[in-house]
Amino acid sequence: MNNSGKISASMMCANPFYMRETFDALVAANIEYLHLDVMDGKFVPNLGLGLDYIRALRKKTDISFDYHCMVSNPDELLRIIDVRPDDIISIHYESTPQIMRTIENAHKLGCKVFVAINPGSPISFLEEIIHFVDGVNLLMVNPGFAGQPMVPFAMQKAKKLKEYLENQGLQDKEIEVDGNITFDNARKLREIGVSLFVAGTSSIFGHQGIKPDSIERLRAAII
Repeated sequence: MNNSGKISASMMCANPFYMRETFDALVAANIEYLHLDVMDGKFVPNLGLGLDYIRALRKKTDISFDYHCMVSNPDELLRIIDVRPDDIISIHYESTPQIMRTIENAHKLGCKVFVAINPGSPISFLEEIIHFVDGVNLLMVNPGFAGQPMVPFAMQKAKKLKEYLENQGLQDKEIEVDGNITFDNARKLREIGVSLFVAGTSSIFGHQGIKPDSIERLRAAII
């Protein structure tokens, strides 16, 4: 692999009392994406980052956003979020009864569009839609909460996904992984062929901001 993996810092894991220090550290480390978990308490049993928070963040940085839409009826959300060409929007297959229409609506915003796959969702869901998305966001934990252990079969599922894309001649499709991305897990997933890593409490975020040398360690694991 010629290109190094990219990091998407999970802002849900950032302690708001240390936000300035956290944000400065992310900027200094040239983080590629800010991962924004948008949750409605229905599709997943938690509430995520609010739109006012996201809008305020947008005013302070040019770092691209990685929207993870864990909401029912994501089309409504697409109408009100601020999206730029270098952003990513991940849409869960199960979150909408008309996944193709939702993908089309997301593409109209001019950004990359990924389909998100839950741990219990089969890769076969991708068969009819993979040609219409830019990548796959593979959830390594059940979505909704930070700090969970990786589900036992998630690593094998990442291998299965990579093999599926290669067999379809779709090596250009990006694979993002989200959930319990430790340094060791990141290294193993990079070897499989993952290109984008959501970094949370398992790697870079601590109680008082970014853990010392953690971003450098993660970068070293995903070269």
